[in-house]
Amino acid sequence: MPGDRVFLASSETLSRMLSAKRVSETGSAHIGSLLTREPGEVPVVLSVRDVVSTHLAILASTGSGKSYTAGVLIEELLNSYNRAAVLIVDPHGEYHTLASIQGDKTFSGEDGYLPEVKIYTPDRIRVRFSSLTDADVRYLLPEGTSDKMLHFLRQAYRSLRERLTAEGRREYLYSYQDLRDEVAKQQYGKDDRDAGDGGNVSSIQGLLWRLDSRFDRNDSIFHPHEHLELTELYRPGRVTILDLSDIEQQEQQVIVGTLLRRVNKARVLTTRGEAASGENFLDYPVFTLLEEAHRFAPAGASVVSTKVLRQILSEGRKFGVGIGLITQRPGKLDQDVLSQCMTQIIMRIVNPIDQQTIAQSVEGAGRSMLAELPALTKGQAIIAGVGTNTPVLCRIRPRITKHGGETFDAPAEWLKWHSEGESAKRSQNNAPYLKPTSEKKPEKIGNIRI
Repeated sequence: MPGDRVFLASSETLSRMLSAKRVSETGSAHIGSLLTREPGEVPVVLSVRDVVSTHLAILASTGSGKSYTAGVLIEELLNSYNRAAVLIVDPHGEYHTLASIQGDKTFSGEDGYLPEVKIYTPDRIRVRFSSLTDADVRYLLPEGTSDKMLHFLRQAYRSLRERLTAEGRREYLYSYQDLRDEVAKQQYGKDDRDAGDGGNVSSIQGLLWRLDSRFDRNDSIFHPHEHLELTELYRPGRVTILDLSDIEQQEQQVIVGTLLRRVNKARVLTTRGEAASGENFLDYPVFTLLEEAHRFAPAGASVVSTKVLRQILSEGRKFGVGIGLITQRPGKLDQDVLSQCMTQIIMRIVNPIDQQTIAQSVEGAGRSMLAELPALTKGQAIIAGVGTNTPVLCRIRPRITKHGGETFDAPAEWLKWHSEGESAKRSQNNAPYLKPTSEKKPEKIGNIRI
């Protein structure tokens, strides 16, 4: 009423109102503190159950702290009050610093629990060839593959699957060579009239050349029988980092597509009681964090990982398959994918297209919230969605582990290069860019001095 006294809400009142959980409570993720109060005064704590089951999006411009924030979240998920099964898809190799969590007593439990970290470097990553669909193989073929070649590829796939079914192979285990043989058989036709068709033969030979150039290589990640076991990638109390930094983008998309298909199938079959053992048995919920998510579900482009991401984001809640998306360009991310993320951590975003994308795809992103985005500084975020009781301006807490995505200080590095210590080190190592000691004049070939 007019004339009533108004009091500033206490920190305790704000904590109860803003956060669904208390710090260090089972299922909590202490992500930071309320920006409008002193650091640490009003903790902002997310509900891990809601974040994981209904999916997460971390959206920010370059250098705003999105990877740092993801690291804070991982620390909370691996703490003794959560012990989550987490996989990070890392296209740039910047999450290796999380290795310091391994055995860190800061995260320990009274029962002796200590978190684990497992890093798969590019040379250790394998995809079993039989886990690829014909769509995956078509996607990996170079540009210029004709419709006729793709027709023969589909025919070979169908014939191979029918033969394996007739032989009673339930898991359809086969190698690249098996598929190649089925393709090559088509050169001879089904009867004498088909044999010798020059057009067919040249198309099939062209298809075989394209297949060999992709799959018949010593450094190929596609293997006849080896692959990454789901129970090794996902285990409660472990964060697994899939370092894809030396793998080309098309192969990265196929790796993510096949992996997510496998884990979704395993969780569906296990939940329905149709798998009690084997590689399709996974009896606990899992969470996958995709860095540079716009690579795996780009807007306006058809890639093999987009379809399975859409399926998991719309249905994964029922089967315990959680997804976290991290991107610096929301406008380049498939809007159906982004709109399914029910918890959002939004940091500084200046690009008007990205702001408009957030407004259209993120529930609860009101006009007043969007007006704050350009003014946020590094480490500040707007958190909204089901993981918190109400949208809140948050100051992300300091990380316990070292951050692996720091921006280089270029002027400092240049000055360091000219320091006496670095000059002496280069001299000792006989660096090739040192000034020659001889006074020999440069040779001249034509008009070129060397």
